[in-house]
Amino acid sequence: MVLTGRTGLVALICVLPIAVSPWPATAFLVLFAALVSAVAVDVSLAASTRRLRFTRFGDTAARLGQPVAAKLMIDNVGSRPFRGQIRDAWSPSARAEPRVHSVNVPAGARIQLDTRLRPVRRGDQESAFVTARSIGPLGLAGRQTSHRVPWRIRVLPPFLSRKHLPSRLARLRELEGAVPVLIRGQGTEFDSLREYVIGDDVRSIDWRATARRGDVVVRTWRPERDRRVVIVLDTGRTSAGRVGVDPTRSDPGGWPRLDWSMDAALLLAALASRAGDHVDFLAHDRVTRASVFNASRTELLAQLVNAMAPLEPALVESDATAMVAAVQRRVRRRALVVLMTDLNASALDEGLMTVLPQLSAKHQVLLAAVSDPRVDQLAAGRADAAQVYDAAAAERARNDRRTIASRPRGHGVDVVDAPPEELAPALADHYLAMKATGRL
Repeated sequence: MVLTGRTGLVALICVLPIAVSPWPATAFLVLFAALVSAVAVDVSLAASTRRLRFTRFGDTAARLGQPVAAKLMIDNVGSRPFRGQIRDAWSPSARAEPRVHSVNVPAGARIQLDTRLRPVRRGDQESAFVTARSIGPLGLAGRQTSHRVPWRIRVLPPFLSRKHLPSRLARLRELEGAVPVLIRGQGTEFDSLREYVIGDDVRSIDWRATARRGDVVVRTWRPERDRRVVIVLDTGRTSAGRVGVDPTRSDPGGWPRLDWSMDAALLLAALASRAGDHVDFLAHDRVTRASVFNASRTELLAQLVNAMAPLEPALVESDATAMVAAVQRRVRRRALVVLMTDLNASALDEGLMTVLPQLSAKHQVLLAAVSDPRVDQLAAGRADAAQVYDAAAAERARNDRRTIASRPRGHGVDVVDAPPEELAPALADHYLAMKATGRL
């Protein structure tokens, strides 16, 4: 049973006759008994909340930053009309609106309620309870019960860097020869023969074909296909730091490094799959958190965003040895291994640098890291003494980061270190450059 605000108002009004009555105790007992009787009658006349049947349907996935409707169907199988409120409860990060629905469902009727969710976090948003409150005809009291109506909506990464995909695909088509800009490079695949024109590299002349045709003929090449690209996402403590600005929310505060790395990984995966390469994915800290292997090109992105959605930074130090072992266990032949991690001195010294030579000896390794743009902003400050000290500290931090980035390069590892919004296009450009020069 629940009481409404009207019951309290009536009780407050009853104070006046009790105060002016010559027999206040008797007046109190009479009015109290009358109010209790009215409440009991109102509860008995309210529709039973246990005679409601709830059914959920609608979307089960949405991208972060996009609204999604959670649909709830209510059937009143009782003999009395239901008048009251329905609360469809979700977690606070789902930002459900409205929180309470005022409804009136006739006996034997069915209505649909739409609760609009605006999630601010990735992962699985699960419904809590559906609370039904039935109010009697007097509006004094009613009945209330909570029903478990399970539903799950997976909030996927927003893939904001997909805006860079068309321009990178155009460059890829140039490399592959769809646009007549054919290249020659070590490790590329033979494409066709054509007549020599002034400006062609003389090293591309096919002397046997030239002898057969009686004219100078050159070979054209295209980037190799069917290579394997393995994207390894570090989900350890360094991925929890927030940098940049959260593009899906209006309040201040950056995205975690993990989310920026995911965005760059999605762009690289989309580009590599269009280039004809096989893309695998592994998320690891001390243990493997998620993996996608041997996915078809048509299902790759769907499987990637589904695997990335529930990932959260683990506040533990990543085990680089176990990470490299997981890669080598899954990938036998030579591949491009893209490590999405942070250029953190202590984490690299104690973990990755000890096993990086072992990994780079068998695979082509590319390390991608998200830099903090606030460091560059602090380095530019000169307005007062405090800003000068901040600028000196920021400049030292930038120099230390350059030193850290040069150490993997000494083992033949490429390093892409870019601000959050620039990491995805920079990583895609580096991949295309490797394709163009035949390094992949």
